[in-house]
Amino acid sequence: MEQILTGEFSNMLLRFFLCIIVNFVLIDRLYYPKSKRRDFYFTFMLISVAIFFLVYFMMGMDRGKATMGVGLGLFGIFSIMRYRTDTMPVREMTYLFIIVCLSVVHAMADEEGLATGVVIQDLGKLVVVDIIVLLSTTLCEKRLKMQSTKLIQYDRIELIKPERYAELKADLEERLGLTIFKIEVGGVDFLKDTAVLRITYNGKGRNDVDGQFQIRKSQFRQV
Repeated sequence: MEQILTGEFSNMLLRFFLCIIVNFVLIDRLYYPKSKRRDFYFTFMLISVAIFFLVYFMMGMDRGKATMGVGLGLFGIFSIMRYRTDTMPVREMTYLFIIVCLSVVHAMADEEGLATGVVIQDLGKLVVVDIIVLLSTTLCEKRLKMQSTKLIQYDRIELIKPERYAELKADLEERLGLTIFKIEVGGVDFLKDTAVLRITYNGKGRNDVDGQFQIRKSQFRQV
């Protein structure tokens, strides 16, 4: 028990708790209030824990092999996220990248320096890095307004002509009760007289569609 509470392992626990606190602030205070995505909240928190311990214990191996293993592991993680069926939105991918980077940085802190008794100095460096990341993310979130996006199957395709854009916007705002400032036309089905529109509007809401212009079966509500 004393070996666990002292030495290298206790230093690792300090870095782990610091990493979790910073990631919690990023996810709970900066990411979640705008997106309200509980699924990504769950994913981000557990990935930060898993990546930290994965990298830490891999660093106990040969240095060269461990570095290569960490690189291949991170490449695999982002490959899975990139080539899944539903593409992850850009904002969520950015937060995932930040969280993974912070977990790796905290896990790969200089073990030699920590073992020689300069724990406070090394933790101070990590704290400075954490503060810079938090301030940068906060500044971006405060400066940029969250744009909400919806995909709509629209029945009045005669209004999708460029010269009738004002009528199309007025019709959508009346029917949806939203303040719309951008409308993009996707696929058009002349057999059913419908078109797929992607609207961007002011207001709080989930941005699930990102760059897509197709309505998948999973996006239809079962009645």
